[in-house]
Amino acid sequence: MRGSVEGLPTPHPLIYQLPAVYLGEDFVQRFLGALDDVLAPVLLTIDNLSAHLDPRTAPEDFLEWTGAWVAADPAPGQSAGQRRAAVLGAMERHRRRGTRGGLAEAVRLEFGTEAEIEETGGTSWSETAHSPLPGAAGAAPRVTVRVRVAEPDAAGAERLRRLVAGEVPAHVGYDTELLPLKEAS
Repeated sequence: MRGSVEGLPTPHPLIYQLPAVYLGEDFVQRFLGALDDVLAPVLLTIDNLSAHLDPRTAPEDFLEWTGAWVAADPAPGQSAGQRRAAVLGAMERHRRRGTRGGLAEAVRLEFGTEAEIEETGGTSWSETAHSPLPGAAGAAPRVTVRVRVAEPDAAGAERLRRLVAGEVPAHVGYDTELLPLKEAS
């Protein structure tokens, strides 16, 4: 987290918190000056706590820490902007988690491209009792996610598999495919 920063002035010097009789004491000034150097980053962090907790303005180490609070685990190697977007949109994504739209958004954030999503399920509404269920008749719930990227590799395929496994409901099976971009005709 925060560490000492060379030359960082303290916003609240400790020497001025003591009675005036100690202001002329060399040892007290040096001792409290050393404590000021240690406490300056802490006090400045507390003074700017709202900016540290906002994903748009948080320092990188705080961004990682607050991301853990909302289960936003951006992939290693993502840019600072992508990590900030992941933390900022985490609550909205949690609300949509388990839906087709939520899965599409998770893939878009992770890979920067649209996914092709096929699913066997669906929803419907009917006034008639015993109406047929939506989706493929008798098929177990299943989702297939295809993502096209410039250079598919095993690491990307594993990332896609882990992403989909974390996004679909537990009872839904899934297949993932990481494919090369379509050739222009």
